Amino acid sequence: MNKKLIEKFNSQAKTYDRMREKHFQQKWRKKLIGEAKGHVLELAVGAGGNFPFYRLEEIDSITAVDFSPEMLHKARKGAHLYHLPVRFIESDIEKLVFEKHKFDTVISTLSFCGYRNPLQILENVSTWCKPNGQVLLLEHGISSNFIVSKIQKAMDPFAVKTVGCHQDRNIMELISRSPLDIQKAEHHWMDVFHLIWAKPRKE
Repeated sequence: MNKKLIEKFNSQAKTYDRMREKHFQQKWRKKLIGEAKGHVLELAVGAGGNFPFYRLEEIDSITAVDFSPEMLHKARKGAHLYHLPVRFIESDIEKLVFEKHKFDTVISTLSFCGYRNPLQILENVSTWCKPNGQVLLLEHGISSNFIVSKIQKAMDPFAVKTVGCHQDRNIMELISRSPLDIQKAEHHWMDVFHLIWAKPRKE
């Protein structure tokens, strides 16, 4: 487990906690997370930024994973605030093991910028999700705008060093190489942000 990366996210926990209901992505999260149902897996839960947008009547359970103990501390408070049935796991996402076809919904918001091997995580997500389940993603990546993408590429080394976040990943291309089928997608801010509704590809 990358101790330096964990320290970076530990240091951001208070900021993430304050942003829970004031984040500029609130309308996107509401649209996406509002569709979660059944037994849910949320990857890189952070401080619980998605918690205000779950519809409690649709949820049987939430398994929330993060490798930052400080983020999980804030997330536990958030789960209590919104009366959500959450089981927390402190773990590196890249070392997670779950049984096959365990979850009805798998959620990730703004986490694929940080993984060393994002394609492997997408493959795991497809395995953990039930065949008739859903994968809900809100991710950011390289813009389709030439000037913006140049800035992102220039900023990437600094962003990785300071907050552990790649700016130049092609999220849509990564998903196209994964065992997920995109059902619907929205693209915002010159294709920097993507809302994606997907399902495991039928075997």
